[in-house]
Amino acid sequence: MAELSTKPYLMRAIYEWCVDSGYTPYITVTVDAHTHVPMEYVKDGQIVLNIGPISVERFKMGNDLIEFCARFNGSSRDISIPVGAVSAIYARENGQGLSFEVTPADTASPEKPAEAGAADETPPGPPRPSGKPSLRRVK
Repeated sequence: MAELSTKPYLMRAIYEWCVDSGYTPYITVTVDAHTHVPMEYVKDGQIVLNIGPISVERFKMGNDLIEFCARFNGSSRDISIPVGAVSAIYARENGQGLSFEVTPADTASPEKPAEAGAADETPPGPPRPSGKPSLRRVK
């Protein structure tokens, strides 16, 4: 059995701290083919998103994916982000939070069961490094 990543648990903790403290949680995401966000708002391969409960609907932060619906310029959009693509989560008001190192293997979407007769086209990525995660305070 593969070791579970601490990243989604730490992200949920920072999210809950932001909400409980009356702060607005924001995430910075490294965008690639597995990240489903409005591309017109991506700058330098990244997008910053407000994930506060007032700003999003149907918010779900799982161990593999962050999914929600948000409005962009008045238009509702479904968002899907692999947890591995998140490079930071922080409070907008004071910048406190965590940042994470993102590697190309981290941004791959979680394994989904193949449909009957469908071939798995994506080879598994390299094993994730073990040990202490690289974290720093975001200001």
